[in-house]
Amino acid sequence: MTELLLAVAAFVLGTVALGLVRLLRGPGDADRMLAAQLLGTGGVAALLLLGVASGDNAVADIALVLALLAAFASVAFVSGAR
Repeated sequence: MTELLLAVAAFVLGTVALGLVRLLRGPGDADRMLAAQLLGTGGVAALLLLGVASGDNAVADIALVLALLAAFASVAFVSGAR
């Protein structure tokens, strides 16, 4: 089961890498913000999968902090766009 979780985490990190390309080359600000949200969501998913695979509970706390940072980034983007 651990190998499956690690394989899924690697797949999620691959999609995050594709989102990083969109973040760097995005045509507009909205595209870049959506790519940043993908990085946050994918990072949280990968951290949770790695935490379950390793049995380390502290990784879930780090994933929650990353989720909060991603939410604050989207709020800052929306409030700065006005």
